[in-house]
Amino acid sequence: MSDQQIHKGLAGVVADATAISKVNPETNALLYRGYPVHELAATQPVEAVAYLLWNGELPSAAQLAELRATERAHRALADDVKTVIDLTPLDAHPMDEVRSAISVLGARELAGTGSVLDAGGSPTDNLARSIRLFAALPAIVAYGQRRRRGQEPIAARDDLDYAANFLWMTFGEEFDPVVVDAFTRSMILYAEHSFNASTFTARVITSTLSDLYSAVVGAIGALKGPLHGGANEAVLHIFDEIGDADEVVPWLERALAEKRKIMGFGHRVYKHGDSRVPTMRAALDTLIAYYDRPDVEALYVTLEREFVERKGIYPNLDYPSGPAYNLMGFDTLTFTPLFVAARVVGWTAHIMEQAASNALIRPLSAYSGVDERHVEGFVDEVGTSSITLRAAEAEG
Repeated sequence: MSDQQIHKGLAGVVADATAISKVNPETNALLYRGYPVHELAATQPVEAVAYLLWNGELPSAAQLAELRATERAHRALADDVKTVIDLTPLDAHPMDEVRSAISVLGARELAGTGSVLDAGGSPTDNLARSIRLFAALPAIVAYGQRRRRGQEPIAARDDLDYAANFLWMTFGEEFDPVVVDAFTRSMILYAEHSFNASTFTARVITSTLSDLYSAVVGAIGALKGPLHGGANEAVLHIFDEIGDADEVVPWLERALAEKRKIMGFGHRVYKHGDSRVPTMRAALDTLIAYYDRPDVEALYVTLEREFVERKGIYPNLDYPSGPAYNLMGFDTLTFTPLFVAARVVGWTAHIMEQAASNALIRPLSAYSGVDERHVEGFVDEVGTSSITLRAAEAEG
């Protein structure tokens, strides 16, 4: 076993520098390009925050209009993408649909590029690809849910902004501004979070000079895990399992006795509570009031209070977002694909940043296996004698 210090999970390791986001330790605020995310969520549309993450500054009115025009031109569910989704088993996880759909988009985009050496793309290419992915994902996610419900896809509308159109394509109705605002805030809060597992995966793939689509597909695979993006689904499963607020205490006591991991609480970066939670909790409160669901409020508050009292661990963003998406009408299986639709902005911003100042990400490992040994009866006709001779010559 090596005596090198090992940082399991790369905890505490600073792998690179980034100008995209950080958590300010003095204010505990998550900053996107310097702006506190709660300020952005309260004042900006999703498209403006996407522009900020990609370009470093909030857009002017003209720049926002240009981005919106480009995004709206690429909203339609492409026929080949629909075909691939339709070929996915209905009982497969929706993240498998999303992953396959992005692979098809990438294959179409990169067709004819020839050698893998040509796949990376220029900064201009990758920004255009990022916008197209951002535009295409709502149709992919929306159709996935509709297909599982036995419904046909709904065409995009170019008179609605990103969030309102996303809801329209999913449900076929225009929602009250209260709901659209809550959805907008969730998309902004989920858009970026530094070197999280999926983002780091995207950067690793980019560092090999692979293409943007491959990096996003890899990130989707990382996000599928319940310790990362799948946590918002897990929160709703917990709520469903508990049932109502009166059952929280006995359920929690059993869960803790069984040493179950309670999803929706804790975060490696935040030690004093996730700074995004108050904004999403406020959005959830508006939905609870709009849909008149005091039962959700009671369950939410009771579980949070009891868990914090027992463990001293506070909610993360997944805790309020899960019930919020449920109230909007999204199926629980759709929650993590919604995360993809939001986080693709952050992923692609990091992909472009990695490509602009690239170094192959290739960490070392500490070997913990058996020492060198040999196969009984093996006679090395070339290798050992050659190595011995070269070593002798080097010493000579």
